[in-house]
Amino acid sequence: MLDFPLLPKVLPLGAILFNFLFLLISIPLEAYILNSIIKFDKKTSSFYAICMNLFSSVIGWAIFFLIEPLLPIRLRSGLINLIFFNQISPTLFNLMILIAFIVFFGTFLVKSLVLRVALISLTDFWQKQPDSAPQKFYSRRDFKRKLQTKNIFTSVLIANALSYTAVVIVLFLILRIV
Repeated sequence: MLDFPLLPKVLPLGAILFNFLFLLISIPLEAYILNSIIKFDKKTSSFYAICMNLFSSVIGWAIFFLIEPLLPIRLRSGLINLIFFNQISPTLFNLMILIAFIVFFGTFLVKSLVLRVALISLTDFWQKQPDSAPQKFYSRRDFKRKLQTKNIFTSVLIANALSYTAVVIVLFLILRIV
């Protein structure tokens, strides 16, 4: 039989399917928020929501696989029990809540960074901007740019909070904790 040394012996299929389920829940919700708050069209908001969620998911899994070997044995065994057997150790429950808050804000920072990079990279820099007379106060364009930055920040925060809330509700319904 063929033995591939790079493939894992045990595949956490449940974690992969849950991640896919969470992406299926998060992407439409965040696309709706981007469409309604920032006023992107539906295709553009869906594209940005897909970019934000896929990049944050890949970066999150990369960070997880970089940090996991550095964890103490107790935390690693609790993590293995959670991923493979869906059992949360009572001694690690408080730590899991703290990690959930860190993951939420880390995901929010990654998503806002990805959205800003995507917006900057997809704008047309080659268009010539109309010259305006220098003013002492903010021009209308600078004011709109500052307002757009605040709007992007708050809309990504609202979208992330809404998607995490929906994911937690689905988790509670799946685990029958409700």
